[in-house]
Amino acid sequence: MDISITNDSYTQDRRDWLGSAHGTDAPRSIQLDLTKGFVSGTHYPKGFLKSGLPLGKVSASGKYGLYDNAATDGREVLVGFLFTPVDVRTGGSTSPAANILLHCFIAESRLPVAVDSAGKADVAGRIIFV
Repeated sequence: MDISITNDSYTQDRRDWLGSAHGTDAPRSIQLDLTKGFVSGTHYPKGFLKSGLPLGKVSASGKYGLYDNAATDGREVLVGFLFTPVDVRTGGSTSPAANILLHCFIAESRLPVAVDSAGKADVAGRIIFV
């Protein structure tokens, strides 16, 4: 039994990147691959991946990583956006479960990272940038 004092900090997730509630009733469960583009100080500085991160599907594994138009492993195609924050603190899995939005409105200026024109073209008709 460990009775030592520990300190955890939590933060409120910001979902102001959502342009509306449209599509939020049907997120899809996925598995992430934390070795595919996610950077500790940028994407999870406090141990939690931020919601609103753009995701691409890794062809070889079927898991999802951070969208990157320059990648060659499947992540060069934008599929959707991380719907809820994901706990990735030390000791956790490198393949945590997550939820992805595949059809929604996005307030582009409020995303945690920018999406290029190629990514927008990948999701045209399913995801609307406002």
